[in-house]
Amino acid sequence: MSQRFTVSKSDGDPRPSDIQGEVNQLFEGDEPPSCSGAAAGGAEAVLKGDSNPKESSPFINSSDAAAEKSQQYDGKNMALFEEEMDTRPMVSSLLSSLANYSNLPQGSKEHEEAENNEAETARKKPVKAPQLGTLMGVYMPCIQNIFGVILFLRMTWLVGIGGVIGTFIIVFMCCATTMLTAISMSAIATNGVVPAGGSYYMISRSLGPEFGGAVGICFYLGTTYAGAMYILGAIELLLIYIVPKAAIFPLEGLEGPEAEAALLNNMRVYGTILLTSMATVVFVGVKYVNKLALVFLACVILSILAVYAGVIKTAIEPPDFPVCVLGNRTLVWKTFDVCAKTIESANGTVTTQLWRMFCDSPFLNATCDKYFTMNNVTQIQGIPGITSGVLRENLFGTYYEKGDLVSKAGVDSVEDGDDPLTNANRYVLADITSFFTLLVGIYFPSVTGIMAGSNRSGDLRDAQKSIPIGTIAAITTTSTVYMSSVFLFGACIEGVVLRDKFGEGVHGNLVIGTLAWPSPWVIVIGSFFSTCGAGLQSLTGAPRLLQAIAKDGIVPALRIFGHGKANGEPTWSLLLTACICESGILIASLDSVAPILSMFFLMCYMFVNLACAVQTLLRTPNWRPRFKFYHWTLSFLGMSLCLTLMFLCSWYYAIVAMVIAGSIYKYIEFAGAEKEWGDGIRGLSLSAARYALMRLEEGPPHTKNWRPQLLVLVSTDAEQNVEQPRLLSLTNQLKAGKGLTIVGTALAGTYLSNHEQAQRAEQALRKLMETEKVKGFCQVTVSSNLRDATSHLLQASGLGGLKHNAVLASWPRNWKQADDHQTWRNFIELVRETTVARLALLVPKNISAFPSNGERFTEGHIDVWWIVHDGGMLMLLPFLLRQHKVWRKCKMRIFTVAQMDDNSIQMKKDLTTFLYHLRIDAMVEVVEMHDSDISAYTYEKTLVMEQRSQMLKQINLTKTEREREIQSITDSSRGSIRRKNPAAVTTQLSVTEDPPAASKEEKPEEEVQLIHDNTTPASPATPSTLLTPEDAQSPGEQIQRTWSEKCDGEAAKPPGAVTTEDIKDIFNMKPEWENLNQSNVRRMHTALRLNEVILKKSSEAKLVLLNMPGAPRNRAGDENYMEFLEVLTEGLNRVLLVRGGGREVITIYS
Repeated sequence: MSQRFTVSKSDGDPRPSDIQGEVNQLFEGDEPPSCSGAAAGGAEAVLKGDSNPKESSPFINSSDAAAEKSQQYDGKNMALFEEEMDTRPMVSSLLSSLANYSNLPQGSKEHEEAENNEAETARKKPVKAPQLGTLMGVYMPCIQNIFGVILFLRMTWLVGIGGVIGTFIIVFMCCATTMLTAISMSAIATNGVVPAGGSYYMISRSLGPEFGGAVGICFYLGTTYAGAMYILGAIELLLIYIVPKAAIFPLEGLEGPEAEAALLNNMRVYGTILLTSMATVVFVGVKYVNKLALVFLACVILSILAVYAGVIKTAIEPPDFPVCVLGNRTLVWKTFDVCAKTIESANGTVTTQLWRMFCDSPFLNATCDKYFTMNNVTQIQGIPGITSGVLRENLFGTYYEKGDLVSKAGVDSVEDGDDPLTNANRYVLADITSFFTLLVGIYFPSVTGIMAGSNRSGDLRDAQKSIPIGTIAAITTTSTVYMSSVFLFGACIEGVVLRDKFGEGVHGNLVIGTLAWPSPWVIVIGSFFSTCGAGLQSLTGAPRLLQAIAKDGIVPALRIFGHGKANGEPTWSLLLTACICESGILIASLDSVAPILSMFFLMCYMFVNLACAVQTLLRTPNWRPRFKFYHWTLSFLGMSLCLTLMFLCSWYYAIVAMVIAGSIYKYIEFAGAEKEWGDGIRGLSLSAARYALMRLEEGPPHTKNWRPQLLVLVSTDAEQNVEQPRLLSLTNQLKAGKGLTIVGTALAGTYLSNHEQAQRAEQALRKLMETEKVKGFCQVTVSSNLRDATSHLLQASGLGGLKHNAVLASWPRNWKQADDHQTWRNFIELVRETTVARLALLVPKNISAFPSNGERFTEGHIDVWWIVHDGGMLMLLPFLLRQHKVWRKCKMRIFTVAQMDDNSIQMKKDLTTFLYHLRIDAMVEVVEMHDSDISAYTYEKTLVMEQRSQMLKQINLTKTEREREIQSITDSSRGSIRRKNPAAVTTQLSVTEDPPAASKEEKPEEEVQLIHDNTTPASPATPSTLLTPEDAQSPGEQIQRTWSEKCDGEAAKPPGAVTTEDIKDIFNMKPEWENLNQSNVRRMHTALRLNEVILKKSSEAKLVLLNMPGAPRNRAGDENYMEFLEVLTEGLNRVLLVRGGGREVITIYS
């Protein structure tokens, strides 16, 4: 059989020369360059029929075997496609593999996995083609499974209690349910080749593994309890009708609860013995069960034919089955022979055995039961015949309470209201309280078994033809029999006999047996064997169903039950089935077990209808059933009937069954194996998602519904591993599984050459998302450069209305290094693009210091520095963080800055009121920042920054220009630097011919001049009062701070410690200051002042959130922007820079 063709990953990237060679070969016929040995080996393996075919790439294969392959297709007009034969087989080989397809045994894995490798197939024995047709493969098994114990043991009682009309309604509802379910099942079963697996396979592949597992286990429990019901039915036939004297706990002389308990104990003992025997037969070999199946089926058919023959005979000559009635009470006809108080004989009037039952002596002057004395004994015909008109009396139901007397309507009875009931065991009594819904639960198991044909789909010659025809024909046949039997029983049998469940009034005969011809024993023996056969079938099918579920691997707890004997027989499953079946036998009452299995079967049928309806409404391309006589309305009607019958049978059993199914569903969802079967629920999810996305397109979300929908930008190393895993930890803490999260990364290059790297990066992202418990999507974009790739991510991520509204990106590390200038340029472009796109931007600085999801802060503060209004992002983010267990114990503090003209007291009141209306608990503090002179440190810091900016520009200059420019910068700044730090190392710039080398020589100069990088982002700059250079000449007390860090590592001077030499330096540096950009001086002053205040208030905070200023409009000042942010956040451990998206994200309204 032709095998599935697979493509394995390439061992390396294809070289351009290889690709060019392949293109030349395709169009010009040139010989391609030879590939690596691995690729050639893979090609040879394919030619030799290896079980693991490989290719060197997903494109046209180039290998040393190309010439050999071309010879194989000479003269076949296939040379154009010869290189792709490994991945794209010829149609002829594909069709041959499909033609040789054989259905897999029940419980095996998906049929896609059947075509594993050629070597194993060669070792297997040839599979015998299935030969069963519609009659023997579907129709007869369905007939055997549908006709069963309820028809023989309870059908007459149902007609007597519920009446002909009521019972007909029950039968019609149940049969309509199974017919609608059969229509839905036929549509599913004919939608492609269905491997054996019955309803479980159909539901799981249509509704997904969760529904399939839940309903499959329910169907398994239903089948198991059906086995218990059949065994109890067989024991009831044995102990009551065949050999009553075999009872271990004798019933003679017992009344009421004692007699009931003795009967139940007999059922338990004999039921356990019979279960053990049946389980042993199944364990020894299923072939014996299958051989006996035809014998059991013949018993069923003969029994039904005997009933119909008896009905016909009643029209000609009704059988003689008298019933003795005292007053209107039916007597138990077991211990007396004549239905009379006395009889006349030659010696006069003689009392009968009946007299002795109610009197204390056999003499006429004996003291007798008062009711016996006051009423006459009459004998009526139990089977008056179909022409007797008894149907009129049996039209309506007669419901009894437990212990009520079974009486005949229309017969006079003299009763003394004060006289208690005595000799109760002499009368036929109702053994249970009956009501309409109970009858539904007891009857429904008699229409189950419609899945018998689909369960054998692996043995059918043409399953798609046989299953619909055979199943629907079987249901039509059985429904006709059931409906006709309701009328025939009501028309032929006396009402008191119908309501006599155990035939006590007709000499202990089986009631339906009294109607049969030629003898009641035909029914008794036939029904006994048929119930035994049905029990064996249940014990055979249920373990295989459990084994199928276990082998699918969707329920981890059941994996042990997937194992069995060497021949595949499910040993462990059989053991579990026998134990569950024993629990049903211990209930010991057929009437109590029947509603239990009704629940499980009804739930299974309900989901079969749901599966058909969902597939029809979704109109999935693969939904093309050969069976055309279905409609989604019929499926919904069948589903509604199943749900109605569940609650009609027993509302509490229905709830229990739903809880069991729901628990299994959730268990599979959280702990089960991931399966993708192309099920309808996935399609339903897709339709629901499409509908929701279309709704989202109607307009932006209301402020109340706004939450950060994050696009998380991460970078990867050469091995495609994520460099900032803590970004995803922060994402989890911000999101807590809610809303949209897209984790994206960018790769430089072309998609064709970097496809495998992109796949590895995506796998790394998924793995990290799973580790950090981030629920969302991942996306990898490949473009010619990282800047464009990041821009593409920003623009194209999301779908429709489900798009990100915030971007989370890490602060660029080592941005001051001359050879890494592109990183911070990309970062600034990202800031600009998020601003244009009206997206919020979150930039954590020093991300490695952020806590992981496993850490806990037991105390501390989250400080918010609210400098400018950003739509409320700074208020919302700490609130979201504090929902996570990492930050839950932290308290929130909000700082805002007041200028000279602001009323700080009123600001604090207003902010407190605002937070109160926002329902956010936080401490409020207003920090006053008075106008101050620009310090010498500010000027010097700005000077160093501009010197660095000029040096960075030299990278792209020519050698001569670079030497001239650097020399001028060095000459102008050397004096001021030496005055600032006399101990500083003399700047040395050595310029070489190679530009990268020049950059390396410039690096020490930059490190000397710049404040060390602490890897933190920045906050918005608040405008400060501009001071002229002359203002800097004011006395030393106006200088607000000195240098916080010496470039050569000396200890910083304490604030305010201004010496005479410092003041002298200020006057000496004035010429350099006059050349500075005054806008940069102001910004640097703001950054330093804010940093000073933030450090003073929030140096111990666990997290600091502050506004992030926008990027400069003029790109010439990009490097200065980075320096401002660096200065602003200097000395802070954890900083989250926040830039709003231009819309309100928090509201005080409900």
